[in-house]
Amino acid sequence: MVKVKPFAAVRPPKAIASEVASRPYDVLNSVEAKAEAGEKSLLHIIKPEIDFDPIIDEHSQPAYDKAVENFKLWQQKQWLVQDPKENYYVYAQTMNGRTQYGLVVCANVEDYMTGKIKKHELTRKDKEEDRMIHVRIQDANIEPVFFAYPDNAEINAIVEKVVSKPAEYDFVAEDGFGHHFWVIEDEATIKRITEIFATIPAFYVADGHHRTAAAALVGEEKRKANPNHTGDEEYNFFMAVVFPESHLKIIDYNRVVKDLNGMTSAEFIEKLKADFDIVEKGAEIYKPSGLHNFSMYIDGKWYSMTAKPGTYNDADPIGVLDVTVLSNLVFDKLLDIKDLRTSKRIDFVGGIRGLGELKKRVDSGEMVAAFALYPVSMKQLIDIADTGNIMPPKTTWFEPKLRSGLAIHKLSK
Repeated sequence: MVKVKPFAAVRPPKAIASEVASRPYDVLNSVEAKAEAGEKSLLHIIKPEIDFDPIIDEHSQPAYDKAVENFKLWQQKQWLVQDPKENYYVYAQTMNGRTQYGLVVCANVEDYMTGKIKKHELTRKDKEEDRMIHVRIQDANIEPVFFAYPDNAEINAIVEKVVSKPAEYDFVAEDGFGHHFWVIEDEATIKRITEIFATIPAFYVADGHHRTAAAALVGEEKRKANPNHTGDEEYNFFMAVVFPESHLKIIDYNRVVKDLNGMTSAEFIEKLKADFDIVEKGAEIYKPSGLHNFSMYIDGKWYSMTAKPGTYNDADPIGVLDVTVLSNLVFDKLLDIKDLRTSKRIDFVGGIRGLGELKKRVDSGEMVAAFALYPVSMKQLIDIADTGNIMPPKTTWFEPKLRSGLAIHKLSK
């Protein structure tokens, strides 16, 4: 069962919340962040390299020093202010008329270490260490991680009651997504939320595997460095936004390739027919219709590709995934792309950009072919995490992304 606790968030005053809140560090490059960052934007703290002209290496010591300086400055200017007491918070997001409601909590480091916080992706040590540096230098979780949990009717009822009142923050960001935030101050409600989560068997990392690992590992470092460690110190916890699994929707995560491994388009399509039923769809964009159906764009035309029976294993949590089918039958078998993490011949396009982005990248000549996949389901994600399996790279894309800067968790009181 998982352990959560309330915390005294460091957050912006209501009047400037939309100015401080920013997109996460990993969805913008430095040039984009510099162009997007207003005076009060959290981007100056999470991407401090943008404060230099020209922009400097984000991994350099001057950039880290600037991050610390800016976090202190934002607090001095009261663009970020710590709540006087520990609370839980509700954070809701609206996209295309659909709203998902999450609770902002502190999750437990020990739960991550013992596998109660379950992951479905591998993490890379270099990326973990980069995020760990930011947690260490700030002594804070500046950005939240994004978890799912099995639906619970009583938590849903508590959240429904909270959001019936006016929100503390309520704004639409420049990308058109709505962000809504409530503070749960009532002590009885706080106590009950903690008790209910103590009956929840697990959290599932939806987005932010590297941030989760980094937060937990820094907490573990602090534990080992403290001879008087009790387990109740603030560093034993890290900030997460947790959503009921039914609220979350995974969107497609697609692929584009730079070459056909020496084949012509005609030869490539002919070889695909050994494992797929291929139907030419013409110039109009074709979207996959269901599991094991793919769309391919090549030479100005869209094709439907349906994997033939026997080429996948629906009884295997990994074998059933369309990313596995495509990787095995197309990228490995035909294109000789063995490692999707390191190959320079393949790139990945989040479904939020639309299938038109795939067409654009092929028509420009940058890529030679594009493949669109049917989205993974939350059930598939949970099945994989529960069985201790790991998804292939670039399988899930969650949207909308959590806005950073609505709440920050300090690791020391």
